[in-house]
Amino acid sequence: MSPKNISAILFQKNNVSKGISINKKKIEFWIEDLFAWLFCKNGECTNMELFKHKEEALQLDLQLFLSQVGVVDKITVAKGLFDDLITIHHDLLDDLEAIMAFDPAAKSEDEVLNAYPGFFAIAVYRIANNLWNKEVVILPRVLSEYAHSKTGIDIHPAASIGKRFFIDHGTGIVIGETAIIGNDVKIYQGVTLGALSVSKDKATQKRHPTIEDHVIIYANATILGGNTVIGKGSVIGGNVWLTESIHEETLVYHKSETIVKSKNKSSEPINFII
Repeated sequence: MSPKNISAILFQKNNVSKGISINKKKIEFWIEDLFAWLFCKNGECTNMELFKHKEEALQLDLQLFLSQVGVVDKITVAKGLFDDLITIHHDLLDDLEAIMAFDPAAKSEDEVLNAYPGFFAIAVYRIANNLWNKEVVILPRVLSEYAHSKTGIDIHPAASIGKRFFIDHGTGIVIGETAIIGNDVKIYQGVTLGALSVSKDKATQKRHPTIEDHVIIYANATILGGNTVIGKGSVIGGNVWLTESIHEETLVYHKSETIVKSKNKSSEPINFII
């Protein structure tokens, strides 16, 4: 088959499928600009007219993206997000305060804003979640996937996350679509809040766990299942695997044996399998 014929067939198939046409790079630039504008990272706050002009440009870009993903009332939805940015900004300041309060490595708010992947992932989530709740589907997923690719933190925009959310390090965190996270929750790297099974017939069911207020989940813990509830104030240790609920104020930890010996005095053969 000649290249010309391949092009013709693909062109025909793509037109039949009526797929959407979006520019992911422009969307990525937009979320970066919106994040910078929210926290005055690019100097717009020095001039009210410039600050307002940037807001209008960001809102017009959003209207374009919404139209590209099939949103009919793009103006109302875009205006709704920007009206909600006061609340989103307030929630993000609370998230920022939680990081400053609990992370001894955080020396300043500027450091968090410019160098903390966890905070950026939370910011993108809160914006994407707002759009998702306005029944926009594809655009929030594109935003979340950009945050995932940049930070290694995968948060579905439909997940419900409360106030003062703290992600430390963050690489490898996965938070599923129907997960519910309360207030003042702390999560470390490698944590999975996932489903017990992946089945299309369960798409409308709650498949991911509920994490109540003031819970701490340490590195590489895995918590699965829509009926799994982690009670308020509990601590989940590193490498724990949980598929059932636990009561409030519970400590769960994984116990493993670590043997320390002198190399020179050990006669046992050691076989490290990679």
